[in-house]
Amino acid sequence: MDKAETPWHLWVVGLLALLWNGFGANDYLQTQRGNAEYIDAMTENLGVATETVLAYYDSFPAWADAFWAIGVWGAVLGSILLLLRSRFAFHAFLASLAGLVVTTIYQFGNPMPAMNTVMPFVMMGVIYLLTFALIYYAKRMTARGVLR
Repeated sequence: MDKAETPWHLWVVGLLALLWNGFGANDYLQTQRGNAEYIDAMTENLGVATETVLAYYDSFPAWADAFWAIGVWGAVLGSILLLLRSRFAFHAFLASLAGLVVTTIYQFGNPMPAMNTVMPFVMMGVIYLLTFALIYYAKRMTARGVLR
């Protein structure tokens, strides 16, 4: 079977996905490390004390942290695999979705105190939208023979 020619948009989508998911990875690392300056900057306009946010993330059980990690690092891996033209990008994005779903369920069952704004919900919607879009894109590129 001949390899399909790589369309220009694969590089654009792959690089944008890596940048977006790289931001998510940085957020994960800064939160896991308890970086108060980072948390303060991210929550400045949300009306939530930095200490409250840090305590909230520290209270995550190990399984919730594990699914959060799967969501974040699956998305980063999927982005890299997309750029490498690997069909396994699709699988990495699916793993990322699984991590995202479980983490979301945990967070809705254990909401952060005093988080009374619409912004976290908007951000979650954007994350889901982009995750589904990347899954769809990887599936289409695999079907076209671009990802092998």
